[in-house]
Amino acid sequence: MKLSRIAAAVTTAALAPVVLIASPAFAAGQAATPTNPTAPTAPDQAATDQADEDQAEQDRKTILAIIADPMASEYMKEAGRKAIADGPAAMRKFIETDQHKIRLDDYRVLITRLLNGAGPGLKEGINKLFQSDRVTLEQLRHFYEVTQHELRDDDNKVDISRLIAHGGPGMREAGKKALKGTPADRIAFLATGRYLAQASDDRVELSRIDEGWDGPILSEAISKILGGSPTPAELRRFLEVTQYELRDQDNRVAIARIIDGGGPELVKAGRAALAGTAADRSEFLKTGQHEARAKDKKTQQEKDKNKDQQDQNNPGTGSGSGTGTGSGTSTGNTAVTPQGGSGSSLAATGAGDSALIAGGAGTALVAGAGLLLAARMRRAASAS
Repeated sequence: MKLSRIAAAVTTAALAPVVLIASPAFAAGQAATPTNPTAPTAPDQAATDQADEDQAEQDRKTILAIIADPMASEYMKEAGRKAIADGPAAMRKFIETDQHKIRLDDYRVLITRLLNGAGPGLKEGINKLFQSDRVTLEQLRHFYEVTQHELRDDDNKVDISRLIAHGGPGMREAGKKALKGTPADRIAFLATGRYLAQASDDRVELSRIDEGWDGPILSEAISKILGGSPTPAELRRFLEVTQYELRDQDNRVAIARIIDGGGPELVKAGRAALAGTAADRSEFLKTGQHEARAKDKKTQQEKDKNKDQQDQNNPGTGSGSGTGTGSGTSTGNTAVTPQGGSGSSLAATGAGDSALIAGGAGTALVAGAGLLLAARMRRAASAS
């Protein structure tokens, strides 16, 4: 027993210098340095490879979910597919860095597209958002998902208020109801409700026009459209376009009737209106015809006045009866022979005839005086 212990001690003493001499060399060698660890064993390497494969598979699934999102842009999808094809390192970089940069750009593009058709409130909000150079992804996402809808609703309220201010009874009633409702109610009103309300007001307006218009062409067309099933767009077009075309046709007919048999100025003005624009024809019917009639009337009055003046200055000498100056009691035949007629009746038509009448009267007077003197002489002789 003692012999074995002595042998072990001797062996230990003999090996100790070798160990001590070899230790510094081992410490300085590659196997003992921390930067050069010993190669892992086969089981450790297998575990590491399995973990890497699992992580790569998880990253691949994550990327596939990202590019499958409806919000993913084509650029996001293209970058994700490329990362999967390039391997685990590229996939990890895409997940940790690239996707966030791409999302930032995508939201900027989406928000910029909102400017098309945006109201003043939404435009102002977008411009204010982009004035900051350090806008974050969360800020962009919140604006796109929340803020833009709030600003749109404010713009919709302004639009509805404007329609109420300028619309008819139907528009006012429907618009006020939408303002009291939800944002969805306001969107629906602006999309369809406003047109239905406008159609109701347009029907009332067409009836009012028909009552106040005398032209047959427009009245007939109004009766036809109100008796049918027109769409809101057809009613609006009739009021904004068609009615004025038909009014002008009625005005043409009215002008042609007015100038038929009219005076020179009226005819001239009417023809000019017919050759002009629709506004010219409306103006002629409103004021032009009356001005032209006044000119024609004035011209006629001046003509009548000039004719009367000429008649007074130059009296006519036609076949009127003359006046004789005799002292006899007999009256001659004053019948006037028609021009071109025949007969022997006398006519007092000149100074020669008057002299003959006067001579006859003088001869009768002398004869009467002689008879009177003879009668007196006979009475005197008988008395003596």
